[in-house]
Amino acid sequence: MRINTPTFWIGRLLALLCLFLPALLPAQVAPEASSRPMAAAKNAVPNDRADFSAAKAHDDTFVIGNDDVLAISVWKEPDISRSVPVRSDGKISLPLVGEVMASGETPLKLEQELADRLKNYIAEPEVTVIVQQINSQKFNILGQVNHPGSFVLSNSATVLDAIALAGGFRDFAKQKNIYVLRAKADGTETRIPFNYKQVVKGQNPGQNIKLQPRDTVVVP
Repeated sequence: MRINTPTFWIGRLLALLCLFLPALLPAQVAPEASSRPMAAAKNAVPNDRADFSAAKAHDDTFVIGNDDVLAISVWKEPDISRSVPVRSDGKISLPLVGEVMASGETPLKLEQELADRLKNYIAEPEVTVIVQQINSQKFNILGQVNHPGSFVLSNSATVLDAIALAGGFRDFAKQKNIYVLRAKADGTETRIPFNYKQVVKGQNPGQNIKLQPRDTVVVP
């Protein structure tokens, strides 16, 4: 038998490739694949104080009220960071800090207050306050609706939204004579008329005003 023929050597080469090719492929692919989770994890979270500060809301417009839920984060202090409700007395409680008045403060002012108190225990504390749930801002709807009562005021809620939340009108509701009672800064109230019949027909849509906290919608 002759072993020097071209067919013999081609067969030997194919056999060697089949033997070693599976061992070579993982060595080329594995390093790239294994590096991806590490890169993703590195980019997923802030890795220094500057990144943490840049992500802060610093909200100085919204006024915190009773029953709101606050997410309080302290940089590198997971034992202090937590979600807390504002109690009926307007206060919250945190480890090391104790009780703090939150109602009537903005998130930015509360951040500063908490950071000042934590300086006795933590060097350069970095605090973030975010309002997770707004439960303090409510409006009332009374009279000839199916479900009168007090409702949480969502963003941009209008008089029509209030009527819908209250389940619509009862049979004898005077839909042309609805009005909104709104408190003024001096303690008095102003009456803002709302004609449901006109608004649903597209007439005088400006009557469908955005509600404000403590507004009362009256359906006679």
